[in-house]
Amino acid sequence: MPQKTVKRVHKVPARKSRSSRRTTTILWTCIVLIALPFCVLAWLLISSALDTGTPILGDRYKGDLDPSITKTQISQVETAVKNVSGVEKCTVDLATATLRVYAKVADDATEDTAKAAADGAYDAVTSVLDPATYFTQSDGKKMYDLEVHVYNLDKDRDSDSFVYVIKLKTSSMTDPSEQTVSTPIDADLAQQLRDDVTNRSNPSATPQASDNGEITLGGEEGQVSAEPTATAQ
Repeated sequence: MPQKTVKRVHKVPARKSRSSRRTTTILWTCIVLIALPFCVLAWLLISSALDTGTPILGDRYKGDLDPSITKTQISQVETAVKNVSGVEKCTVDLATATLRVYAKVADDATEDTAKAAADGAYDAVTSVLDPATYFTQSDGKKMYDLEVHVYNLDKDRDSDSFVYVIKLKTSSMTDPSEQTVSTPIDADLAQQLRDDVTNRSNPSATPQASDNGEITLGGEEGQVSAEPTATAQ
């Protein structure tokens, strides 16, 4: 029998017409134009989130804070303060132009113990960072401020045994100052202010009669006095 010859036909894909290519181009252009504002907005949100907590200084300290305190020196300060007698834990924070040292002492530490720890922590900081270089103004150049915070209680700070001491030296001060901020300077005034807050939070509306016969109504916004009316005879 004679063999049949089979011809294979290769289909050539049809080329896109000009109108189809134009439609595709317009479609992608529209997609890009619509997505562009969302991409910009997303970038702004992400960059803002990353910069949260970072102060915007601009040229505020231009020419100041020289030499600057490095991260290595901050680590050295933290290690030195932790070795101070009585200090249980310590954190060091450099915020803008202020070096803050927070030292925790024993819960039962007295004010004298906290003051001794504050002095020791201050000496530990200045053993790493020379105060004449880093914490003192010179030639009109502003330098860092130093705050040493020593406390005995993490919680229950309303307790009578709570002690909080701050030792401070700004770059404009010759010598540091120390204050027990947990103890009011004027105890009577502090108690009066606390009482005022309590009275505003719990106003009394009970009528109170004075010696001259006036009736006083206590209230949050003030007091209202009323003359007693005469009774008909």
